[in-house]
Amino acid sequence: MRRVVCPGSFDPVTNGHLDIIGRSARLYDEVTVAVLINVEKSSLFTVDERIDILQAVTKDIPNVKVRKFHGLLVDFCRQNDIPAIVKGIRVVSDFDYELQMAQLNYRMSGVETLFMPTNPEYSFLSSSRVKEIARYGGDVSGLVPDLVHKLLIERLRG
Repeated sequence: MRRVVCPGSFDPVTNGHLDIIGRSARLYDEVTVAVLINVEKSSLFTVDERIDILQAVTKDIPNVKVRKFHGLLVDFCRQNDIPAIVKGIRVVSDFDYELQMAQLNYRMSGVETLFMPTNPEYSFLSSSRVKEIARYGGDVSGLVPDLVHKLLIERLRG
């Protein structure tokens, strides 16, 4: 079975994330979306809320499962017998950072990292930008799934 992990904080999940997850799901037998637990970072949505949201917005992709993790991603991969990581790359600066992480991950564990160029439609998109736009009353519909849009409005303006 060909398995891969798509890691991230997903706070919130965007249509760009879903594009990478969906494309990965067409290439692999099983895609684990790994939600990072980062206690040092304040998040808009809790880890459990993000897991629930991701499960809801990927429910039509049968080979996707959502899990949370804490610590090193390569340890999560080893513990779950996942040989590869898929990372979406939007711009050159993403590549610079992710290449260093990929080389470290491979050195530590032999886990491969595969880079997937983001669909140009989403190359400008990030969770932090979505939150900022929504926080100031901007329209983020079309940038996030409908469920996320609804929850963002409730959380930020409610």
